[in-house]
Amino acid sequence: MSDEAARAAFQKIRWPETDGEPVCPKCGCCDAYDLATRQVFKCKGCSKQYSITSGTIFASRKLAVRDILGAIAIFINGAKGYSALQLSRDLSVDYKTAFVLLHKVREAIELAREGGALSGNVEVDGAYFGGYVKPANEKKDRKDRRKKIHQSGKRQVVVAIRETKGRTRTFVTPTEAHGVALVVANVEHGSTVHADEASHWDRLAAHFPIKRINHQEAYSKDGACTNQAESFFSRLRRAEVGTHHHVAGRYLHAYAAEMAWREDNNRQANGTQFAMAMAAVAVAPQSRQWAGYWQRRAG
Repeated sequence: MSDEAARAAFQKIRWPETDGEPVCPKCGCCDAYDLATRQVFKCKGCSKQYSITSGTIFASRKLAVRDILGAIAIFINGAKGYSALQLSRDLSVDYKTAFVLLHKVREAIELAREGGALSGNVEVDGAYFGGYVKPANEKKDRKDRRKKIHQSGKRQVVVAIRETKGRTRTFVTPTEAHGVALVVANVEHGSTVHADEASHWDRLAAHFPIKRINHQEAYSKDGACTNQAESFFSRLRRAEVGTHHHVAGRYLHAYAAEMAWREDNNRQANGTQFAMAMAAVAVAPQSRQWAGYWQRRAG
């Protein structure tokens, strides 16, 4: 795809109501002309100059639109995610550029995902990430890492709330017990909640019909299971171990949301997923977290 074809494709995705004809992000005027010196438009209504990415999550970008489209296509093809280091090599760009680009795509996808309460049969589970403490070299110096005093305090929990054959909502919390309030707030009254044998889920019985599964006995029994939630965690673990190697910390929520989107749409064709991601990117507002990220603080 040439640069001109890539720009035309992006314009049609961003402004579908005008078949790709530019619309001023300030006043909404559809009457504009191209500037000869730069690849920008100038609105005839308010005289604002804007590009095809102005006002979107890729505002003020330096990469060519063709490279952005290519990056999103490559990102979609990664069944277990795609690392910034690999993308930097594939596109021949700096690692920092690839890192911010991928996180902008994740943010756009997260913003575009359907919100609202979950309903029907809903499975809930939690998994711990981060906070690994390396044992001492000699056995006599090693501590019991199960005790809180010997832990780093950086361990976090991803709580997954997932409809059976439906949507997945993810939250990052200090402990799995915090997921009780999240289930109450994000699951419709009358839904049936499936949970494992952890004692803190007992409190859900006051709010929902609940089915419990003891994983020491079986993975599915008497109609109770959390296999859909476990499937999500399997994908997130594979992304951590095989692709990113580290997903904990302040970006854990972004990786969890990405994997939830991949898990919910794993039956969709790659072309459909690419169209969904592009539509999300085209409507996502300018990122407050990632705009000028490397200029504000050290990587």
